[in-house]
Amino acid sequence: MTPDGRTGEVAGPGPGVDSAIDADVARVTELLGRTPAGVFEVVVRAEDGTPAVIANAPFLADGTPMPTRYWLCDPHLREVVSRLESTGGVRAAEAAVPAARIAAAHAAYADERDTLIDPGHGGPRPSGGVGGTRQGVKCLHAHLAWWLTGADDPVGEWTARQIGLHPA
Repeated sequence: MTPDGRTGEVAGPGPGVDSAIDADVARVTELLGRTPAGVFEVVVRAEDGTPAVIANAPFLADGTPMPTRYWLCDPHLREVVSRLESTGGVRAAEAAVPAARIAAAHAAYADERDTLIDPGHGGPRPSGGVGGTRQGVKCLHAHLAWWLTGADDPVGEWTARQIGLHPA
């Protein structure tokens, strides 16, 4: 799987979506084990066409802020990243990647997400950077998901190396 697997389909639960988008909603629901709570776009696909990363709208269908823009839904990648996290991967990533680069990634992620919010929006807004984190590393899954889209995420790149997706 590579970042160039990007597509442009917008999907989300609800009536009026065409059959290809309905298929994405059904497949993402199956992959996540629940119906997505908001509108999303499949932005990276596995070689077989299965959604691997989705980009969430900044708000869920009920208006709740959604800080996690990119969500890893590929089951194999979720599993190997979970194993990495369970063996100290979050702390190892924070130790390996300079704090200034992590902070820059959080700022860029938040800026990208925030450009999708109407400037006149007066209610609660999503906050934080990658996965809603304000500093440091919280979720390697969210970092890897964003990196797979082609973003310059040093923690996502580090994670990819650790699980064998990117040469050292």
